[in-house]
Amino acid sequence: MRALAAAALCLCATAHAEDYPNKPIRILIPFVAGGTTDVLARVVAQQMSEDWKTQVIPDNHPGANGIIAAEMAAKSPGDGYTLLFVAMGHAVNPLMYKKLPYDTERDFTPISLTATFAQMVLVNPSVPAHNLKELIALAKKGPKPLSYASGGIGSSQHLGGALLAYMAGIKMDHVPYKGGSPGLMDVIAGNVSLMVTQPTSMAFITSGKLRALAISSPTRSPKHPDLPTVAESGVPGYQSLAWYGLVGPKNMAADVLKKISEETMRATRSKQMQEALNAQGGDAVGGTPAEFAAYIKAETNRYAKVVKEAGISAD
Repeated sequence: MRALAAAALCLCATAHAEDYPNKPIRILIPFVAGGTTDVLARVVAQQMSEDWKTQVIPDNHPGANGIIAAEMAAKSPGDGYTLLFVAMGHAVNPLMYKKLPYDTERDFTPISLTATFAQMVLVNPSVPAHNLKELIALAKKGPKPLSYASGGIGSSQHLGGALLAYMAGIKMDHVPYKGGSPGLMDVIAGNVSLMVTQPTSMAFITSGKLRALAISSPTRSPKHPDLPTVAESGVPGYQSLAWYGLVGPKNMAADVLKKISEETMRATRSKQMQEALNAQGGDAVGGTPAEFAAYIKAETNRYAKVVKEAGISAD
């Protein structure tokens, strides 16, 4: 009887995988509509809908740096019908919150890394530094710390700036805003010295309202070949990328996981995704579930020391 029951379960699981999807899929989006996370998630949802002839519903649940949507996903069945589109905060929230309503490593199944965005070190033109080495020297001699803006505690701008300060051995004052745009506007206005952020609008740089000193990627960007990396500008080993990807709840069937991962990579290579990324300065990535799992772990390790040393906490 036990053998028959086990065989029945196996056949059921196989049939489920072959039949997937046979009902609407929901992709939870942990931030408000219109932002980068939302835009990329909707491209993936649209591509899935078209390829699978199944309704794939983008579902925004913003709040608590992505934790609200993440908790919903973590408590959902691992049947592939509830997915979660994550950003960088997914890897660093365990470092900043004493207690989360889920375990980031145990309660999720990484599916695929979708895109990465290099960030630029941007300063107001009144700051007397024309390259990163001059900025570091300026910060070291004082008389008071430079200020850097971000889109909020734990955002990619916050962690990029904190990591820069930590690795360069300088002190900078963090000024968080409710979103990256207000922070960038205050850098342009001269109320804050600098920001490490995605160059979503090159117009501010070409018009002279902002000065770009370096880029946060490990190698120079083909889009900005004349802009040196932070690593080659006096901070060896520095890398800080904003990134986005798709995860599911734990205990997903291997065949279902493979099907979703392959479809996500197909969406990543789509014309719609390329247009969305080109508009915002991002790069398509793709990759297997194992590669994304390793990437998330590496990102958590990358920021662990700076979060601890700088006392960064979102509680």
